[in-house]
Amino acid sequence: NGILSNVREVVYDNLDVYVGCAGIPGYSIGPWNGNPNDAGDQDWEFKITLFPFQNSWVPVNTPLGHIGVWTNGVTIFNPRDGMSYNMQGIWNQNAYYFEGGSFDACLGHPNQQMEYHTHINPTCLYDDTDSSQHSPIIGFAFDGFSIYGAYGYQNTGGTGPITRMLSNYRLRAITDRTTLPDGTVLNAGQYGPPFNAQYPRGSFIEDYEFVSGIGTLDVHNGRFCVTPEYPLGIYAYFVTLDADLEPAFPYVLGPTYYGLVPPGNTGPGSGHNTVPGGVTVYNPFTGVAEPLAASNIAAYPNPVVDELVISGLANGTWTLTMHDA
Repeated sequence: NGILSNVREVVYDNLDVYVGCAGIPGYSIGPWNGNPNDAGDQDWEFKITLFPFQNSWVPVNTPLGHIGVWTNGVTIFNPRDGMSYNMQGIWNQNAYYFEGGSFDACLGHPNQQMEYHTHINPTCLYDDTDSSQHSPIIGFAFDGFSIYGAYGYQNTGGTGPITRMLSNYRLRAITDRTTLPDGTVLNAGQYGPPFNAQYPRGSFIEDYEFVSGIGTLDVHNGRFCVTPEYPLGIYAYFVTLDADLEPAFPYVLGPTYYGLVPPGNTGPGSGHNTVPGGVTVYNPFTGVAEPLAASNIAAYPNPVVDELVISGLANGTWTLTMHDA
């Protein structure tokens, strides 16, 4: 619809990176079966800290709404769909089950605020079938730590073969929904629905439990490890898939962040931070000539595969030359 998609500008100062984006990816999205909403330009300005660090205090829950952003400017939501059984906030609905039918081929959909987002693996963003090499960074959580695709080094020290990262969450071995994963025994009025065709095992977040040692990731769905970008090691989240390459709970981030979350990106009305003065514009277009780079014109991606996008041309006559490097 004429929206400039993907990430439109990246600027930074000594503390933070500011990411200006539409929330609309460059690939085709929709339709969203049974979903009356449409996707629109959100004009995001996210602030990502350059110095993320572990939260040693009470863990911060991943809230409803956006909890991070993919590298194409599309937002990441946690596993919940915002609804709960009998609206008690005890048995929270799993968006993958209750809303999965409205996901498009890229596994995203828009909400009532026209925010296109994903709850699970962004399959159109990277090759999630390529198990031959370490997955790229495909996003950032709002605590500042990077999110990788589904594959990493077997060993945290950067050795061993490339392997699929495994969640430490599993479905609980329960016959009814009368207890919570932490062992809390509920009152009768707080019970969840029985397991049946309408509410199968896994349709609620509380159907899952964390069991250390059955996978490769921690309770936040990440680990401290060596990656291609961080040869000395870094904490990183990983998208999780099962053996059939279907999304595996908790999909992206666990129920809590690993790090501290600065204000401005989460909560109602968030994602519209003010860029301070004195920032530096990040220019990844290394093949663009200096006169072009110094103007308001943007050309991306570089290198080009199928389609080159050029924006910022004023009225008049322009001569553009492309070179094969």
